[in-house]
Amino acid sequence: MSDMPSDKPEDNSFRSDPTDSDSLDRSVAAAAMGLAAEKGWRRVGLLEVAHTAGIPLSRFHHRYRGRADVLAAVSRVADATVLAGDTAVDPTESARDRLFDVMMRRFDALRPYREGLRSVVRDLPADPAAALAFTCAFGRSMAWMLRAAGIDPDRRGGAALVAGLGTVHARVMRVFLDDDTADLSRTMAALDNALRGAERWGATFCRWTRPRGPLGKQPGTESMASGI
Repeated sequence: MSDMPSDKPEDNSFRSDPTDSDSLDRSVAAAAMGLAAEKGWRRVGLLEVAHTAGIPLSRFHHRYRGRADVLAAVSRVADATVLAGDTAVDPTESARDRLFDVMMRRFDALRPYREGLRSVVRDLPADPAAALAFTCAFGRSMAWMLRAAGIDPDRRGGAALVAGLGTVHARVMRVFLDDDTADLSRTMAALDNALRGAERWGATFCRWTRPRGPLGKQPGTESMASGI
């Protein structure tokens, strides 16, 4: 297999270490997104992905039972890239700023797959079964992005944070796919606006739902920045 340019995903990572699940995901993600960019996601089959990735079907089927599992591999590759750069949370930095940094690192990790992802976003609505099956994997990814930002999605209300971040990601993804700037400046602006909007909505929701004190006053204010 010929070498790929430095800004493209490597296709042969699985061959270098066939026992490593992360390498397996990288190989499958590169093959699937390459095929999607070439012929459209709706025309990509699991057999072709396995052959292009150079993975025996006997091994492939254990981890990738359907097309949603292939999309989950792309998501896991991006997650692993972000989590590999995990650092201690800076207490002087707002949760929103930390989350902005985490999500921009995730979008940067998705850049090698952008051509294929354009096809996925275009074709996936026509495959509702795969879209629904992918929802759980996507939710897990968003939960780990929250953890990477020092936000605990396992506490009470965490499901709302995961759903909110998923909405932010989906909105910004459409900007990212057409962002031709070298530094993803359009994506950064869209992400900043989306996170600020989520923060405002969260603050309003908290005011509506927080129990009131004996004088009818809320016992304190809490910005959505405590979560996002």
